[in-house]
Amino acid sequence: MNRVAGPSDDAQVWLRRLVDVAIDAVHPRSLLPGRLPEPPPGRTVVVGAGKAAAAMATSLEQAWLAHHPEAPLAGLVVTRYGHGLQQQDAPCERIEVLEASHPMPDGLSEQAARRMLEAVEPLGEEDLVIALISGGGSALMSLPAKGVSLAEKQVINRELLCCGATIREINTVRRHLSAIKGGRLAAAAHPARVLTWLISDVPGDDPALVASGPTLPDATSPADALEILDRHGIATSNAVRRHFEDAGQAPMMGDAGFARDRSRVLARARDALEAARAVAAGAGVEVRLLGDDLEGEARELGRAQARLALSCQVGLERPLLLLSGGETSVTVRGDGRGGRNVEYLLGLFEALEGAPGIHALAIDTDGIDGSEDNAGALFAPEDGARAESLGLDPATYLSRNDAYTFFRALDRLIVTGPTRTNVNDFRAILVLPRTP
Repeated sequence: MNRVAGPSDDAQVWLRRLVDVAIDAVHPRSLLPGRLPEPPPGRTVVVGAGKAAAAMATSLEQAWLAHHPEAPLAGLVVTRYGHGLQQQDAPCERIEVLEASHPMPDGLSEQAARRMLEAVEPLGEEDLVIALISGGGSALMSLPAKGVSLAEKQVINRELLCCGATIREINTVRRHLSAIKGGRLAAAAHPARVLTWLISDVPGDDPALVASGPTLPDATSPADALEILDRHGIATSNAVRRHFEDAGQAPMMGDAGFARDRSRVLARARDALEAARAVAAGAGVEVRLLGDDLEGEARELGRAQARLALSCQVGLERPLLLLSGGETSVTVRGDGRGGRNVEYLLGLFEALEGAPGIHALAIDTDGIDGSEDNAGALFAPEDGARAESLGLDPATYLSRNDAYTFFRALDRLIVTGPTRTNVNDFRAILVLPRTP
């Protein structure tokens, strides 16, 4: 690995390599082998949804065929458009891989959810369901509750994504507008046993929150969902409001049907951060983990971490790496382009005002920041002067929520393509000692 304290180009390459280390640590190919359950007396059916679903299905099937080649295995999973392309290199033979829309659900999202329910409903006590759940599954497996249309769900989803709501709030609403989330997929499979493997993209790593918990019992109520919509000023149709007021409770903790079920989080943001920390520490860099569950407005977190980086630089004697993860939010006020990671990074960039010796990077570990083609971006200290010479004013671009365009003009976007995993944001700030 290149030396950290050298020229800025070396530091940028080094930071970019940390991204590869972090993503490799949470990729399904290294998570599923060795965890297989014994085949049940009956059938084994695989269902799943999320940006990692195709890679999880491939890893599971390859391990299953190696250890239990005669045991039956079938099922289907759904992932985002383009995130199942690795199936051309290692196609699943027994598990069907579907693709649908994210972050806004579409008709194929509804079809995938309906087919999963149909796949598990005939199962009995001697059968096993293996659920492969990862971030993004809420949109990809979207079956509206009775009396609610997909169009109404799309409108509410769009409003929640744009108003600055947290992922916990968004998923609470999604669960109570759904016929499959909030434990309903598992309830449909019972009395079969349900084993859930998760790659977590939610702060705190509560399994019931990942993809809105299709196989985990719910701890919230329809009234909670309605309160969230009202608090954020999101209008609802009469049909949606009636649904929230009249709907029964989703399956809850303690329901007897879940007694034999088990769930396990296989990877989370902390695993990616720890992998990067180990590599940085091995290179002689001091590392501080600022948290793997940071939330809040993206640009404000960037500004706060800029102040922290500047304060840490005072008296610094060796390179320092500040790492953090989680899921920020963006309140959309303009018509620009960009996801939460580039918005965070632009807030950081603006607050640093070209301070020397500070490099930074922010990506979404699934390879897609928002709905653009980049995973995120990075910058070097000299980019402050470059931006000024190009007439790029950070405040103007922030006011338009146009961080993508800003970093594209600097040629600092990071494009990885789909990584086929998802533990949410990965942020790294490299602080170098100031030279006399």
